[in-house]
Amino acid sequence: MKKIMKNAKGFTLLETLISLVITGIVTASIMNVYLTSHENYIIQEDITDIQQNARASIDELARQIRLAGYELPLGLQGIEAYNTNPDTIVLTYQNSGCDTYLSAPMPQPSAELKCGSDISCFYDGQWIFIYDADSAKGEWFEITQVQSAALHIQHNTMTLSRTYDVNALVLAMTQVKFYIDNTTDPNHPKLMTQVMGSSPQIYADNVYDLQFQYGLKNGMIVDVPPITENIREVNISLSARSNRPELDDEGGETYRDRTFTTSVFLRNIGI
Repeated sequence: MKKIMKNAKGFTLLETLISLVITGIVTASIMNVYLTSHENYIIQEDITDIQQNARASIDELARQIRLAGYELPLGLQGIEAYNTNPDTIVLTYQNSGCDTYLSAPMPQPSAELKCGSDISCFYDGQWIFIYDADSAKGEWFEITQVQSAALHIQHNTMTLSRTYDVNALVLAMTQVKFYIDNTTDPNHPKLMTQVMGSSPQIYADNVYDLQFQYGLKNGMIVDVPPITENIREVNISLSARSNRPELDDEGGETYRDRTFTTSVFLRNIGI
């Protein structure tokens, strides 16, 4: 015969329900802690990205501004300022030491350039500048072929706007433009950089504002300097924001943002 277990104990329905409720409370608490930690992590990551983008951008701007005007012939502007809100700046300088001059006048604007010194530092596809010191005028063009042995530079795909005479300078210069693109993707504005002859490139994401002010030698601070040679200092203000918006108390979208500022004293302009 089977023995009957008279004192066997188990969970009642009430006890099971209580256990489920307690388990649910504990699980919800753990989930809440996880979600809070995850949200804090995302916030901190956003702040880190903002700071990295802004600092890298402002450091690059400062570096390029310090180079502006280096080894430029008299009459060429090292800085072009545009108060466009966000502002735009164009910086020009020579940093390669690569230059030559015309040994013969150009008979027509499409003619090759006959040079009077070594041109092996130039290369096909390079954008360079030809400059006439007498008129203080010049222009950019693209090299199609460098004939080092003959000291000739071809520009077959681009006819110049005019002819240039003997001793006109031919310079390998850098011209770089910085501006904000807030129209291509309004939710993700970008700091753009464009080197002469190249397509615009993204330098940093989620940079939405760029402002420049210029300190002149007479102590005035202006948005657009009337004479480039009078600039002594460039004040930069750059604002970056988080990659994604958050809901504010009223249900609207808002971004975290940071603004960084710095001042750059010029080394090569007005000295």
